[in-house]
Amino acid sequence: MNAHAAIVLAAGGSQRLGRPKQLLSRDGETLVHRALRLAATTQPQRILLVTGAHAPEIAAACADLPVQIVDNPAWRQGLGSSLRAAAQALASSGTPPRRCLLLACDQPALQAGHLRALLDAAQRSRAQCALTDYGDACGIPAVVTTALLAQAPDQDRGLRAILAALPENEVARVANAELALDVDTAEDLRAAIARGWLDAEDVRN
Repeated sequence: MNAHAAIVLAAGGSQRLGRPKQLLSRDGETLVHRALRLAATTQPQRILLVTGAHAPEIAAACADLPVQIVDNPAWRQGLGSSLRAAAQALASSGTPPRRCLLLACDQPALQAGHLRALLDAAQRSRAQCALTDYGDACGIPAVVTTALLAQAPDQDRGLRAILAALPENEVARVANAELALDVDTAEDLRAAIARGWLDAEDVRN
């Protein structure tokens, strides 16, 4: 498997949930710690954690892991700003790996095998990119080239627009319908707990 960087996106403010979803837990492990740990199983050259809202608490939850924390002061502008921050951090410290594995913290069904499948699929694809196919849409976790990551505009959903512009037959897709559930609302939280993907003590009345 060719060298890659892993980027865990954890800058969001979790406004709809009302508390940091990065610090929800599965089997006693916070989601941000779990995402970083799973990313590490793919043996990346570097692991970057992009923080913004709740940065001190999120960094503290990962203090035992060898990760580079990238602060995104523009996190309110959306996902694109975090992608740009990660791209700049990679570019500022020597020659970056050719590809980047992108993960979020709010998909509690994620498993390491899916990340490896994405990397393998990206390596075989013409565009050297791979997306997760939820069934009715595609998104992250994803593998993109570092050059493509650097093109992401600051606004939200910038990467999706870039990927949509690529010829469909050049980008690999790895199916995983369970990852369609990301924890944005209290309803999502209850659904994840019901499926055993989050700890029951995370319920808040």
